[in-house]
Amino acid sequence: MVSDDNWRQEKKLSKKKKQVPKHIYENPRYAAMELLVKIASNQGYSNLLVNEGIKKHHLSSKDARLMTEIVYGTTSRQLTLAYYLAPFIQKAKKVDLWVKELLLLSIYQMEFLDKIPAYGILNDAVDIAKAKGNPGIGKFVNGVLRTIQRQGVPNTAGISDDIERLSIEISIPRWLTEVLIADIGLEQTRELGESLLQTSRASGRVATRALTREEAVSALSSDEINAELSVVSPVGIVAKKGFLAGSNLFKEGKLTVQDETSMLVAPSMQLRPSDNVLDTCAAPGGKTTHIAEYLDAEQGGKVTALDIHPHKIKLIEENAERLHVSSVIEPRVLDARQAADEFPDESFDRILIDAPCSGLGLLRRKPDIKYSKTIDDFIKLRQIQTEILESVAQKVKKNGIITYSTCTVTTQENEEVIQGFLEAHPDFELIDIKGVAHLTKSYQQLMLKVYPHHYGTDGFFISCLRRKS
Repeated sequence: MVSDDNWRQEKKLSKKKKQVPKHIYENPRYAAMELLVKIASNQGYSNLLVNEGIKKHHLSSKDARLMTEIVYGTTSRQLTLAYYLAPFIQKAKKVDLWVKELLLLSIYQMEFLDKIPAYGILNDAVDIAKAKGNPGIGKFVNGVLRTIQRQGVPNTAGISDDIERLSIEISIPRWLTEVLIADIGLEQTRELGESLLQTSRASGRVATRALTREEAVSALSSDEINAELSVVSPVGIVAKKGFLAGSNLFKEGKLTVQDETSMLVAPSMQLRPSDNVLDTCAAPGGKTTHIAEYLDAEQGGKVTALDIHPHKIKLIEENAERLHVSSVIEPRVLDARQAADEFPDESFDRILIDAPCSGLGLLRRKPDIKYSKTIDDFIKLRQIQTEILESVAQKVKKNGIITYSTCTVTTQENEEVIQGFLEAHPDFELIDIKGVAHLTKSYQQLMLKVYPHHYGTDGFFISCLRRKS
């Protein structure tokens, strides 16, 4: 708990803002409201703001869990909650953003969190409204929430347009819902959207050179982490309970946090100990360090890891050091689109392009990005993705492999990029992706596209291109 002196000093930093009582400021619902306002105002991303909020509001571990649940849940279901709220505030002349977010997070708890009593939700909401606003706003919030409690929220069955109704029910903007329907159909889009409303799973990659997955699961139990073997990756484990990055295995460099689908990239490259590898968009180094596990410095194996941002190169170095693979990793600050001018032709046996993308495969972990993206983003990103492919095409040796991957599921950023490259480069061909045959829902026509609802993972795309001899 923060001292009174520190509390007063902290509150003096913002004289223009109304000071709220300490017990309100340290309430997880107040903290959630502040973060939701920042997210709605494009002042930050949910995954980055949550830790900041925990520290800023001095939350206990219990309160931190509640705040995190509220922030992610309210953000994930934003369109649904806004639909629920709309008829109850339509007569109000003006509803400030913070008041709206307070109402939305309260409705989220009332409708989707069964273990929280309604009186606690309502009492806190009214106290926050009075403290941040005034007694009149407190009465408004109380009136709206009690009316909702009495009448219930509106049924989405009243929406006649099938696509609009689905968009509201799965809380995905209509334009993106239409894109997904065009790719996978209405019912699959529903399954996808509903899966994104479930809690994301923490997964880790085991350094199988040091121990087996079974040994890792056993060791994690000593840290009170309940884990099981991944069915997606042969080197992955999934934590059902506990904090992987706080485990002894993580500290010892025998485990790193990585999504299960991301662990499929390095095996797809068919790496050999002596390979010279280029990782074009490497930070923070998850895939780089996985590649490194296949290489042997004594046999000449090396991975050159590029990133455009100098501070991200440090992340690669730190991960490489912790995982004991620094001897085969050479980080370098460089825009991958400049690779054509920096490296001789046919320099590399393998090249990885984990391309910049819209990140729509990460919506379970970063739900706010679905509200900020537009169809124009796909066009801009596709241009960058194509430029990177073009830049490295001549840098891979004949019979060498370029693996192209993204953490998105759109056809525009994946299949269309690959098809366009193949049409422009007849000296390349798609080849079988090693290690993914068991993912029958996702592996088709020599390309892997994992949707989040297939296996409960992030969405991901992989294709492998071989340069003909």
